[in-house]
Amino acid sequence: MKTKIASFVLLLLVAAAFAVAQDDADSVRKAKPLTTALMNLTEGAAGAPGNSTDWEGWSEVDYIPGAALFGVDSTDSYLTLGFSAGSTVNINSMVVYTTARASNIVTKVTKVTYLKKASPSIELTSTSNCPTQPVSATNPCFIKLDKIAVEMIATNDYYFAIYFTSDSENNSMRGAGGSNQSGALMGWQIDGDDGLIPVGGTIPVGNQGAAPLFLMYLTNE
Repeated sequence: MKTKIASFVLLLLVAAAFAVAQDDADSVRKAKPLTTALMNLTEGAAGAPGNSTDWEGWSEVDYIPGAALFGVDSTDSYLTLGFSAGSTVNINSMVVYTTARASNIVTKVTKVTYLKKASPSIELTSTSNCPTQPVSATNPCFIKLDKIAVEMIATNDYYFAIYFTSDSENNSMRGAGGSNQSGALMGWQIDGDDGLIPVGGTIPVGNQGAAPLFLMYLTNE
């Protein structure tokens, strides 16, 4: 009888020790911060840059179809612009329009910033912005904008509009994209400011299936 009791007590001690160890392991797993890898949320632009210049007073509107999103589990979205020529880029405004899928009626307007500025000037000759100098078609400069305050989902569509200030510095500036590029992103150019469309307004017609000249990537970080 004493042997059976001793064995039973030993089993209880082993079980208790295992439970404590399991709790400690669970605590370590919960305390360990989750890490994420840089991933595209949709297929970016690829190909040789075009030669479109004279962007003073013009907008580029880029279509980001929700159906093209990869389904990456991320609540953060970042847009990256590409430039292949110029010295200073002066941007008047940047916005992301949300619409229902396959619709061009705006349901939400989200302002986009760079270094927390809504109307930034980007020096392409600065190595802090563009490490490889000079900026060219073979050495494009990529500028990641601030995090967008909108979670992109497949049941919506999105449009990114960037309006370049009407000044001479934007005359020689050039994007790193080309209309003959491949990818899920599409863009078109419109004379004037297309960053002023309100909720309920309509995205202007112009999408002909060409790739963006400035918007290169949509990523999770």
